[in-house]
Amino acid sequence: MIPGAFDYFAPTTLDETLEMLEQHGDSAKILAGGHSLIPAMRLRLAQPEKIIDIAALRSSLSYIKEEGGNIAIGAMTPYYDIEVSDLLKERCPILPEATSLIGDPQVRNWGTIGGSVVHADPSSDLPAVLMALGAELVVKSKSGGERVVPIDEFFVTILTTTIEPNELLTEIRFPNPAGKKTSYQKLANKASHYAVVGAAVVFGTNNGMFSDIKVAFSGLAATPLRSELVENALNGKSQDDATIEAACKDCAVDVDALADLHGSQQYRRAMAAVYAKRAIKAAMSQN
Repeated sequence: MIPGAFDYFAPTTLDETLEMLEQHGDSAKILAGGHSLIPAMRLRLAQPEKIIDIAALRSSLSYIKEEGGNIAIGAMTPYYDIEVSDLLKERCPILPEATSLIGDPQVRNWGTIGGSVVHADPSSDLPAVLMALGAELVVKSKSGGERVVPIDEFFVTILTTTIEPNELLTEIRFPNPAGKKTSYQKLANKASHYAVVGAAVVFGTNNGMFSDIKVAFSGLAATPLRSELVENALNGKSQDDATIEAACKDCAVDVDALADLHGSQQYRRAMAAVYAKRAIKAAMSQN
């Protein structure tokens, strides 16, 4: 199907982009990598009147750096740059691990971390990983300046976030998890590679005990979802098979799970328990 008619803009600076969003935000869509927006437009599930192509901002919003105890990633950073980043492989291997599971090489070379977060597809991988990392999202607008949103407060429901029409996500940052164990494991849709269910875990180890553990799911519910049930069951507890099994067994039984042709609610709840356990054990096996 052919997309509906739209006006096209290609700003060359962040200030120019924010000016256009201030003027056209309610009727405009941002085009970053385009892997979510363009298919939706072709099916006319999205019919924006204005397209603001921010490809020119890659030079300023594509970066991975360590600063002030945090790791910061520009919103226009492609998946591939995350996948091959030496800094992330050393400090935060869960992100290269997760991005290597996204789509195919063409998608990973053009799709962006910011596009994934703002699109808010519950089956995408990085939002759950960033939730387990305790990320903050930096958004900017011309009239409101800059604000920082904890990722736990960013997602509203499927394809919906708290970002305003005149705002642009510019950076994702999170505490440096160096020294912690991490892993992301997922049951992938074999056609799209999206997660039917995925589990991201980040935790420390203190004398053989779990400490500061965070567990988040993709594909399970309408938004990426932290599992306080698993976290509370494991924090301060021994890292043995019986403890992990008991913590994960019924971890999603009360979740309002998604249901579609890829899996019923019951199936997704069962797979959440399986993949949480797999992610925890995979993280424990790291040197």
